Amino acid sequence: MELFIKILLIVLFFAATIYIGFYCRKKAANSNDFMLGGRSVGPWLSAFAYGTSYFSAVIFIGYAGSFGWKFGVSALWIGIGNALVGSLLAWVVLGRRTRLITQRMNSATMPDFFGKRFNSKPLKIFAAVIVSVFLIPYTAALYNGLSSLFATAFGFDQYFVWILIISVITGVYVIIGGLMSTAVNSFIQGLIMLVGIVLVVIFALNANGGLMGSMEALSKEGWQFSSIFGSDPVHLVFVVILTSLGTWGLPQMVSKFYSISNEAQIRKGTIISTLFAIIVAGGCYFIGGFGRLFVEATEAGAPVGGTSNVIPQMVTSLIDNNILNALMVGLVVVLVLAASMSTLSSLVIASASTVVVDLVGSYKELEEKKRMWLLRGLIVAFIVISAALAIFQIYGPEKLTNDIASLMGISWGAISGAFIGPFLYGLYWKKTTKASVWASFISGVVIALASVVFKFAGLGSNGTFIGTFLSDSIYMGVVAMLFSLIIVPVVSSFTKAPEEAFVNDLFSCFEAQAANVVEAKEEKIVDLKTE
Repeated sequence: MELFIKILLIVLFFAATIYIGFYCRKKAANSNDFMLGGRSVGPWLSAFAYGTSYFSAVIFIGYAGSFGWKFGVSALWIGIGNALVGSLLAWVVLGRRTRLITQRMNSATMPDFFGKRFNSKPLKIFAAVIVSVFLIPYTAALYNGLSSLFATAFGFDQYFVWILIISVITGVYVIIGGLMSTAVNSFIQGLIMLVGIVLVVIFALNANGGLMGSMEALSKEGWQFSSIFGSDPVHLVFVVILTSLGTWGLPQMVSKFYSISNEAQIRKGTIISTLFAIIVAGGCYFIGGFGRLFVEATEAGAPVGGTSNVIPQMVTSLIDNNILNALMVGLVVVLVLAASMSTLSSLVIASASTVVVDLVGSYKELEEKKRMWLLRGLIVAFIVISAALAIFQIYGPEKLTNDIASLMGISWGAISGAFIGPFLYGLYWKKTTKASVWASFISGVVIALASVVFKFAGLGSNGTFIGTFLSDSIYMGVVAMLFSLIIVPVVSSFTKAPEEAFVNDLFSCFEAQAANVVEAKEEKIVDLKTE
């Protein structure tokens, strides 16, 4: 009976996602609608799409389990940072200007933005290569997080089966319905995430006598786990920066601003997205901090089964009643599925769009029908490649990395480390130069990859802080992003400035929009006086 309940919930979820894919197929008739939803996505869909792309199995299973185990309740700061910096400030700082300038340039992807903003096809192509290569490790991390949860929930540890099921279902609804299908599914999936997280938090706290009882029990595991700042605040700050500021340079996140229907919707989307992040991210990291109360530790102090096993083990032990436990486990499985499939769909659309628009499109103009076939074919290719990488990581003779968090750190560090400076300054500063963008692209990739080289060289095993710092993808990812924000204005100060007329023409969209807003307000005042 318990197994039947779990399977039923998953089957209903899969059926709903595929139905939405077919329902939205008429809104994916051409490549522009397929990639951008016709730039007519409303605030609720945009905000939920942003949030569900942000928070996936990597967050719920990987980061919440890993950092919750290490930091205890102080891991909550990561969720707070995600809400305030990764959501609120991202929408405020990037939302409006991204929407206006990408419409002005008729830009569909982040590499396309760089190519048109800095009038450089090579920049566009190199940015596309960065996206295509480094989104794959992140996608593989999604599969591994989901597989861990499925194996625990169903007692069936054939991870490749779960990876194949997730791949097929996600591929079907994305290929059929494109971005609009992803947006609608993200809204439904977001609602599931909100309900699921709230229930898990309630049951997790009640299992140990409420909040105060849980805090008291956690303090017995060590004072640092119930401390508000923990025993390693430096590492905690770096995690907050990577997972919060990092979203500003990720194409699958920034692209959500391209498709918003109008400026008023951005303000609504900002509020919705922030509240969503507070509940989901805050809830994930908060319950992760109590993982030690549900999972035993090895002699070395690590959780039995690894950090990716913390949340799954916690969820399966929350309720004694078999039927209620099956419902809870089934709901959490659907919750993580919802989050991860939404993120996965955003990643593959971003990757496929980048190749079609920025790589193939740079050399050959395709007919609309061929563009659509190529988009869908590449979505299949990216899903297959990332699934194969995830399977290889689990079953291969030499694992690429043992930690889901590391895969995400490599991906976010390289992409955001390359893009965050050029994108932010490109939106606001007319004097940003082409040379500074190249400097950021190259330094971001080199710094992020350096951590991988140092790790495989065994530098982190020497026990020194420098060795650990240089071989940790999270530390180096943050370094890459901060270096990008510094190097762009520095290089721009002594390299050839862009053509003034060209940049003024691009930035005219901001001035025109501001003038329209003022004019609209003045007309409204006149109307009120007349009445």
